[in-house]
Amino acid sequence: MTELDIRLTRYGSRVATELISATLADLSKRYGGDGDTTPIQPGEFDPPLGGFFVAYVDHAPAGCCGWRTFAEDETTAELKRLYVDPAFRGLGVAQQLLTAVEGAAREAGRERIWLETGTAQPEAIALYQKAGYSLIPDFGHYKGYPSVRSFGREL
Repeated sequence: MTELDIRLTRYGSRVATELISATLADLSKRYGGDGDTTPIQPGEFDPPLGGFFVAYVDHAPAGCCGWRTFAEDETTAELKRLYVDPAFRGLGVAQQLLTAVEGAAREAGRERIWLETGTAQPEAIALYQKAGYSLIPDFGHYKGYPSVRSFGREL
């Protein structure tokens, strides 16, 4: 039986950095360039203003996801860096990470959660829609890009 464990982790930790590098490499293959140039400060993911989580499957790092407080509205969380290593896809890791992030944001008093994704990530779009996210007006770093898709939901 597969054991899944999700842990709150420092954004700048070794394991988080390795998973974030894999995330950016994946995005680079899909979109070109650096993959994602959204400005991020590691401290933005420190509780209580955010949180960063790493999922382990049978003690091996399998994926990551975080949230930070949206700068323009402290009642809104912004989801960032949802990624699952290809070796662990299809096990429900992404859904469990999403649930952990939503719960932490809700517990910290956030009322809604927003995210940016893109048309080159159809599996991400499907995950968010299945989890109850709806399209919202574009809002972030990639606002106005033709391939961006912004989603949100109430917590």
